[in-house]
Amino acid sequence: MTTLQIFWQQAWERHHQANALLKSKKIPGLFNRELAFYLRRINREYQTTFHQVLKKRLDMHPIHLNRFFHTPMGEEILTRFEDLIHIQSDGYGKFALRGALLQTAEDPQGLSILNLLRKFSAKIQLNTDRILCAVKRFEFLLKETEAMVDTLGQLAEAESAAELSIDFSKLPDIRCPGKFGVEKQTLLLNDESRGSRQFRTILYKPRWWRLGKAPVVVMSHGLGSSPEDFGEYAEHLASYGHVVVVPQHPGSDSNQVQEMLSGYSQEVFKLQEFIDRPLDITYLLDHLEHRNQIDFEGKLNLETVGVIGHSFGGYTALALAGAGIDFEKLETACGPVLGHPNPSLLLQCRALRLPRRTYNFRDRRVKAVLPIDPVGSEVFGPKGLSQIKIPVFMVAGSEDKTAPAAFEQIRVFPWLKTTNRYLALIKGKAHFGNFSKLETGLKLMLLKTLPNVMGPDLTLLYNYAYAMSLAFIEVHVANNSEYRPYLQSSYANYLSQDPFNLYLVSAASDAPLGRKLRDFKAKLSTLG
Repeated sequence: MTTLQIFWQQAWERHHQANALLKSKKIPGLFNRELAFYLRRINREYQTTFHQVLKKRLDMHPIHLNRFFHTPMGEEILTRFEDLIHIQSDGYGKFALRGALLQTAEDPQGLSILNLLRKFSAKIQLNTDRILCAVKRFEFLLKETEAMVDTLGQLAEAESAAELSIDFSKLPDIRCPGKFGVEKQTLLLNDESRGSRQFRTILYKPRWWRLGKAPVVVMSHGLGSSPEDFGEYAEHLASYGHVVVVPQHPGSDSNQVQEMLSGYSQEVFKLQEFIDRPLDITYLLDHLEHRNQIDFEGKLNLETVGVIGHSFGGYTALALAGAGIDFEKLETACGPVLGHPNPSLLLQCRALRLPRRTYNFRDRRVKAVLPIDPVGSEVFGPKGLSQIKIPVFMVAGSEDKTAPAAFEQIRVFPWLKTTNRYLALIKGKAHFGNFSKLETGLKLMLLKTLPNVMGPDLTLLYNYAYAMSLAFIEVHVANNSEYRPYLQSSYANYLSQDPFNLYLVSAASDAPLGRKLRDFKAKLSTLG
């Protein structure tokens, strides 16, 4: 998630806390004259939110901000933002805007839209029509997401009512650690076929092996993350007899973000990561096959592997499952990013820079995938996602402003045509800090900017992840039917607690969910 997106996101996340009407404020120059007329056309409650957006200070070091805005993703943000705020500069608008932002960031009052307007009011032209359109789209997204959450809650309740009644309190509590213990080791891998691509992998294995061969699970981290971020998650699965491997993806991990912030790289992530990420996992599985007899006494079941991925790792999991990049769909979608309330397009649209050819990352050993907050609606589209033939368990959060559920996970779920597919929606869950630890790199920046991103209590979220992931992997990777009762709406309802209510639906809800999404699309088209 990029710097200016963080800025906008925080204001919108405080939408429900707005409790005062917009008060008149003397703002010099062009802003006061042009914007007052348009503000009158907005719901008064959203006037308050809009005013909060204007005043919100973004505490970012000017040097880091400068380096970010020199990356391809940063320049794309400037290009799109220039469509809303234009600085007169004899044809150098994007670069003038960058200079103005940096100069404002160095000011003692800090970087805010209001301070930017105060400092450069004589040179700034606001495209108030487009600003109003953007505000309306965000307002629409908030309301429609709430409506979709309600719909999913109703569908989950209907599925639960149709299931056999089970007293889950009398079944083993799979939120608790298993009985096999956990050991941890680090592998250093080097794929010479890709120009000596070196990456480390953390491997978690049970201290005592379960009967038969051990299921293998791969976890793929998100942009700006690292293998260590999934430690407790991986340990939980390993304690039930699974071997869990968490590879580093150099080029889109925390080290890459730190190199960008330190001035050693001009990219937030490397374009080749769309290709290298799934190939990292294929190479890792090849390596484990080669070492299985030597290091693991042949106990690894590498013919039936599960892949869990968060965010960019969700893209990785879906690619390994067989989803193909649809360049035609992506080309159509990659219009003005800031005018569209789906910031994940900034990541997805970078794939347009790839050579145009058919990419097939399907790995036959991967038999089930669990993408958490995945990005992929436009990079794959219906055509790409319909190619997946294996079980999919998709996780979404209602408060995800980076990859909004209404545009990503909920929207794409009906595009999946595989028989065994599940969609879990967690009410109140944001994109960051819910399934991985926030410790390094980009995530430290996010914590400074979004102090409430962690939420009131993550224990519930971890419990949901541990239990539902374990059930899915046991049923669809380990072929263990004893866990099937956990993989249904009634169990999700049993786990669900405020403030993070959990809803689970399956392919059985395709028809009503599809109708809701068609209605959403029709309403969106009227906004321009």
